[in-house]
Amino acid sequence: MTLHRLSDLTWEEVGALDLDRTVAILPVGATEAHGPHLPLDTDVTIAEAMAEAGARRLSAVGLEIVLLDGLRYTPAAFSARFPGTIDIGTATFTALLVDIAASLSRAGIATLAIANAHLDPANLEALRAAAAATSGDDAIRVVFPDVTRRPWGSRLTEEFRSGACHAGRYEGSILLARDSGRVREEIMRELEDNPVSLSAAIRAGMGDFAEAGGTRAYFGYPSQATAEEGRATIETLGDILAEAVREALKEEKE
Repeated sequence: MTLHRLSDLTWEEVGALDLDRTVAILPVGATEAHGPHLPLDTDVTIAEAMAEAGARRLSAVGLEIVLLDGLRYTPAAFSARFPGTIDIGTATFTALLVDIAASLSRAGIATLAIANAHLDPANLEALRAAAAATSGDDAIRVVFPDVTRRPWGSRLTEEFRSGACHAGRYEGSILLARDSGRVREEIMRELEDNPVSLSAAIRAGMGDFAEAGGTRAYFGYPSQATAEEGRATIETLGDILAEAVREALKEEKE
């Protein structure tokens, strides 16, 4: 089948798709602080890489794929104190997601897959709420493989699983593989390790990066990032997205 970008299509071309076999993929990221070495839209870059890798796999098994433009303004409370971060309210973002899903549903598209790379608790809350709000027999099928939960997260890198991965080796590697010219690599190679687990800090009730021990908005081991690891991680993210969609479609048939 074919892989399309929604913004490139006309409305008649959307209507001519095999809509029951069409999967719309929505990349979700953030505009927020990612250390002194990665751009503010790092999460968007990762989400788009995940979406494209998943799209290739799903297209190869006979599905029509429509890639949506990535959402880049999302809840980002943990980094809100850092200049450049855009923090959107959880209810606002949930409503936006529900409306996007409703618009796709009105067009006859049967499935919406969310490729999310922004792990702020408020963003995850909004995504889960939106997925729940769109459930029902007549609603669009929403697939959201949450990489902070099993089984998906267990397939990602050791640093990711440790929770010390914001702007660290995990994200830095993907940016080197995807768009190395936007990485301040000289700075990155000089950064000290910050092995504090952000996920553990969140569970302990800490409310932002600085309080959790990330005064420069990074956690993990950024100096160890490699493009090779980034390319492998992008492929794993693509596998996760494609498998989640295929599982949801299989369950629907059963």
